[in-house]
Amino acid sequence: MCAEKIQRLIQASILGIVMGLVGTQMYALAFILQFVMMIMLVIAGLTGWCPGIIILKKIFPSCETQNTTTERN
Repeated sequence: MCAEKIQRLIQASILGIVMGLVGTQMYALAFILQFVMMIMLVIAGLTGWCPGIIILKKIFPSCETQNTTTERN
């Protein structure tokens, strides 16, 4: 797995948690979590700076690095 794919899986998990919070009628916490995620996605979209990807790239290889290594073999 590469960092970008793991980040997308984490985002999907967060959205699932938000849906679960709404299902248990914890609207305030669901709203806050969803709002923070929206802010981070807007910042990442406008500037290209995403702290989640930066952290994950220190642990896992980037998809670009993984693809170029696979193509060489």
